[in-house]
Amino acid sequence: MTEASPVPVRHVRFSWPDDLEVVWIPDEPEFAIAANAVSLLMPHAEPYVVWSTRQSLSESLISPQDPISIEARAYVAQEAQHHAQHRRFNDLLTLQVPAISRLDRHFGRIFSWLKRRGCRFGLAFAAAFETIAFVAARWVDRNQRHLRGADPSAATMFLWHLAEEVEHKSVAFNTYMATGGGRLRYGCAVVVAALVLAWGALLGSLTMMRSTGRLWKPMSHLKLARWSLSFVFAAMPTMVVSALPGHHPDQLANPAGLDNWLSNFDENTSSVPPWALP
Repeated sequence: MTEASPVPVRHVRFSWPDDLEVVWIPDEPEFAIAANAVSLLMPHAEPYVVWSTRQSLSESLISPQDPISIEARAYVAQEAQHHAQHRRFNDLLTLQVPAISRLDRHFGRIFSWLKRRGCRFGLAFAAAFETIAFVAARWVDRNQRHLRGADPSAATMFLWHLAEEVEHKSVAFNTYMATGGGRLRYGCAVVVAALVLAWGALLGSLTMMRSTGRLWKPMSHLKLARWSLSFVFAAMPTMVVSALPGHHPDQLANPAGLDNWLSNFDENTSSVPPWALP
């Protein structure tokens, strides 16, 4: 197992207008809708990951001074920050799209059901979900052109989240393996995590397409379908390989555009550099 490295906890602040547009990328509205749809899952996925990690650590024989335990606690703190920022962002979206509140309750029921599967499966889900999130970071890094003209706060929040996913890509996996995890449970969790993400993205996208008048526009569906297939083809090989014996997330190459961005975090202003096209 690779040596643990520090995971910094950043308390980032974002300033949001009360009238934040649902379509915050005027040139690529469907890209904003897809990102929003994923955001709707985060206030449920992140607390589930936090709970699973904490419970697994408390039930294991790993010492609190063990590097894996120290790194896991920092990882949990990062995830809590993601939860808080996405909840605020989603609340602003809900002001304009009230139907989101029904989706929020639906996603809450899904993760309540997952929680009843126990913390061991939850930690496997966390490790699998982090693998998919890492692939998302690489995919977005390669497709940053679609963010041209985006609201800078929204774009920066999503890229900050993805950059931290790159930063802690191996922590949940290390914790899972150190607490007695197995590849079979992890493989099942990969499938479940992918299905939950796909279902959430579909429901969220359709809801916001309807609210913005794009539900009956074939071009909007074609764009979302093209991006979805592109992501699936990028994610599927990594998801399969990640479940094979001997694989470790550290073997995955980090996206060049996000790798060092967080080193410019300003502690005095609690801010990361505003996103801008390279």
